[in-house]
Amino acid sequence: MNEHPLWTYVEDAKDRFKALSDKVWATPETCYAEKASAAAHLEELTFQGFRVTENLANIPTAVMGEAGEGGPVIAFLGEYDALAGMSQEADVFEKAPLVAGANGHGCGHNLLGSAALLAATAVKNWLEETGTPGRVRYYGCPAEEGGAAKAFMVRDGAFDDVDIAITWHPGSIPGVLKGSSLSNARVDFTFEGKASHAAGAPHLGRSALDGVELMSVGINYLREHMPDEARIHYAIIDGGGISPNVVQAHAKVRYVVRAATAPEMLALLARVRKVAKGAAMMTETEVSDEVLAAVSNLIYNAPLGEAMQRNLEQLGPPPFSDVDRAYAARFQATLSEDDILAAYKSMGLVEESRKPLADFVVPADAPVVPMGGSTDVSDVSWVVPTIQLWGATHAIGTQLHSWQVVAQGKSQPAIKGMVHAAAVMAATGADAMRDPDLRARAKEDLARRTGPAGYVCPLPESAEPPIAAMA
Repeated sequence: MNEHPLWTYVEDAKDRFKALSDKVWATPETCYAEKASAAAHLEELTFQGFRVTENLANIPTAVMGEAGEGGPVIAFLGEYDALAGMSQEADVFEKAPLVAGANGHGCGHNLLGSAALLAATAVKNWLEETGTPGRVRYYGCPAEEGGAAKAFMVRDGAFDDVDIAITWHPGSIPGVLKGSSLSNARVDFTFEGKASHAAGAPHLGRSALDGVELMSVGINYLREHMPDEARIHYAIIDGGGISPNVVQAHAKVRYVVRAATAPEMLALLARVRKVAKGAAMMTETEVSDEVLAAVSNLIYNAPLGEAMQRNLEQLGPPPFSDVDRAYAARFQATLSEDDILAAYKSMGLVEESRKPLADFVVPADAPVVPMGGSTDVSDVSWVVPTIQLWGATHAIGTQLHSWQVVAQGKSQPAIKGMVHAAAVMAATGADAMRDPDLRARAKEDLARRTGPAGYVCPLPESAEPPIAAMA
């Protein structure tokens, strides 16, 4: 079987991107605070000869590099934000934080951004050597974990002239992502009451914390009367202080509201707001809310998916060795049978044998399984034909947002999976670059799926990137 010409370009460039991934792994930064990680990507973009734009959509940690002239614009989307509380030593087969309570790359975004930039670099070098007209871009996108940076970037027009967008996500089984995701909004509800002595004059106080708690009660009753796919989560951000003998005058709770589509999510959010108002009425407090972030549901693109599937099948699975499989088996031993089965189910597969690493790819005819979570890639997918790959970087069964992801984040299997994902993406990008019919069919498919209404941004017009609130 003939090799795709882009694979050589990926292999030739890969060493610097392993170093980039390791560097970002070592400086885990959360939502909108990714200063060191963005700087590392900016440095690599400059080294590789990209024309660089900083501060996209007025987000200090959002960067873009472009190379090439004329022709279509093919974009690779990268991420580099980490998760709070996920600190973990590398290559240790038990939970062992480097720093208790510190950040860690529990979703593999150190690998995600590095592979996307590797793919963009490979396409750039191919354009230069072959004289092919076209422009390739790398978008360094912060704050995917709850910050909806891409939604703000879409609203700001950062993708208006992009023809095709390509990205991926670390996982344990390689396949084309065909299922939709959930639309969501992240909203802070702030209750204001009146302080008083909780024993001496409790009747004079109006508890903001009571408002937060009664809102939780109301939401629990709401859960019975919302669509099956919908989800509501919450975290108390400010409980009003540490003194129980003071009636709390101020309290804040953060809610995440998810549903299958943006209109359904916004309708559910309206009901959540009514619950909040009811809780405020019961406690004689005042409530206000602020939308921090909101994202749409993901739109699959069939022509791009078919092109990516062909490249994935031609390349085959990552070239894992027996040493890699032995390493992964030790991590798999820390997982439950349910974890392992869930990994297969999420890709529409049935587990046939216990394998530590994937030596197969998901076939084109596997059942489509919707994602349970949300992603701000979705908003890009509503305005640009977009395709996404699941990579194979971790032991099968490794659950995202876990210490096991962090511990495997610098391993040989992770790096091999990262380079493999870059090769699939680069080949798909080059195919789109030189095939106007593929681009046209991809745009037609997007128009059909989005319908006459097209994209409606789920963010309120007044919303701004919550850099101060989230960083």
